Amino acid sequence: MPKVSSMIVPYATYLRVYEPLAAFPEPERSHWARYARRRNRPSYQDELRRALADLLPTPPVPVPVHESLDAFVLDVDGVVCVCPWRTRLRGWQALGELAEEFPGPVLDAVLPEVVRRQAAQDYERWLTRNPDARPWIRTSTWQVPLNWFVLVSDEERRYDKGTGEIPPMLRYRTPMVQARRRVARALRTLKDTIEEGPLVDGLVDVGRWLEEFHPRSLVELDYGGLVHVLPAGELEGDHSAADVAEGIAALREGDGAAAGAAYGRLVERWRSVRDRRSAN
Repeated sequence: MPKVSSMIVPYATYLRVYEPLAAFPEPERSHWARYARRRNRPSYQDELRRALADLLPTPPVPVPVHESLDAFVLDVDGVVCVCPWRTRLRGWQALGELAEEFPGPVLDAVLPEVVRRQAAQDYERWLTRNPDARPWIRTSTWQVPLNWFVLVSDEERRYDKGTGEIPPMLRYRTPMVQARRRVARALRTLKDTIEEGPLVDGLVDVGRWLEEFHPRSLVELDYGGLVHVLPAGELEGDHSAADVAEGIAALREGDGAAAGAAYGRLVERWRSVRDRRSAN
């Protein structure tokens, strides 16, 4: 069995916000400015490996004792933008979603109830001191939520097959103002044409989240570890953002057939991904 420190951790996808240094108060701004000058910064795989390592002890440590001081960094036309990991906060939030993912006996085997209860109490105490806290990263396993694709366009898609030790990559990046504009326009269309449902609810939620950040931020949708389990041909042919945009545009124009065709392509593509999840 490979060591946690050396194996590739697949299956997770990410929605990240990178804020300019000016968005952070001191002394955090100075910390990130120094951090951005580091040559060897950890990757998303390093972040996941650390989380897995915490689950190996008995009892497991579902949430880090201390908040991470790491981040992802981008330099955009000379402007340094930072996406803090906030691993501890995200760990607490993920624990709250576990009950929806696993049956009770499985959940108890993975994380005993006493561990979950203690973590929940720690989170409640922490929230009283940090009521406005929010993560810069959202994570999903074995899928990219369809509402994420609303934020980006096919022209912002970047795909690299990878070579040798360089893994494949599929991601989108867009300015925050564009992401917010697309959310608002899509919501107007969806609310006028379809009944309330998961797509609308998810889009409202992600739109509210985006409003928490600096208007000059960048939004990144990253297929992350999912690229390790999908064949290159499927990745290269995956234009889900284009399909979502086409479907919403068709609804806006009253073309139900075109909207249904775009939705059908999305359903078929992501059903194949879910089938792989079941096989694992």
